Amino acid sequence: MAIEAQGEATGLSFHPMEQFIVRPLFGDGPVHWYTPSNVTLWLFAIVLATLALLVLGTRGRAIVPSRSQSIAEMAYGMVHKMVADIAGKDGLKYFPYVMTLFMFIVFANFLGLLPMAFTVTSHIAVTGVLALSVFLTVTAIGFIKNGAHFLDLFWVRSAPLAIRPVLAVIEVISYFVRPVSHSIRLAGNMIAGHAVIKVFAGFAAIAAVAPVAIVAVVGMYAFEILVAFIQAYVFTILTCVYLKDALHPSH
Repeated sequence: MAIEAQGEATGLSFHPMEQFIVRPLFGDGPVHWYTPSNVTLWLFAIVLATLALLVLGTRGRAIVPSRSQSIAEMAYGMVHKMVADIAGKDGLKYFPYVMTLFMFIVFANFLGLLPMAFTVTSHIAVTGVLALSVFLTVTAIGFIKNGAHFLDLFWVRSAPLAIRPVLAVIEVISYFVRPVSHSIRLAGNMIAGHAVIKVFAGFAAIAAVAPVAIVAVVGMYAFEILVAFIQAYVFTILTCVYLKDALHPSH
């Protein structure tokens, strides 16, 4: 209580983590799995934004592309090259899945930077589902394409025979940790960046430090725009690496 009173007296009564609270769209009751919430709203907005860019933005297919068509074509070309370079030609048949992941995450990150928006990729429930879907998909592909030979991924034949069992245990642990690190990396970066922006914005209410705080907010916001793209790019690259391991499991 004393901290709250002191915060109100100095104008620092803000809560950086409040922006990540899941709230129902209608009423003030508890949020259940079936309750329409701010997460539901922004997930729907992400889908609409993706369709608007990739479908409506490219329907003209002009020789001299519009701005939206240029962005869509650059995104398509970048992800296509990423899949081909990392996973190989065999991985191109899974390009639609990888492209969908990239577009969803990049739009989720960028829309979360809008004022009063909700960043769905700041929640481990969302990034965890994305990472787990990648994990299960590439594991299924690995066994379907290679059968029992997929287990060669865990057996390092280039290592001395005596230490191969130890390396196999390490490889198995690192493989099952993949969805954890894959999801936490994205959610953690989104939480950290948005929380810092909120802190600087709170200090902007204090006249003595307002100019410095405003400059800090602008700089941090610009940095977050870069981070929003980089995190989508990193998530997609790791997906391609995992897909490569599934298609070509031998060390």
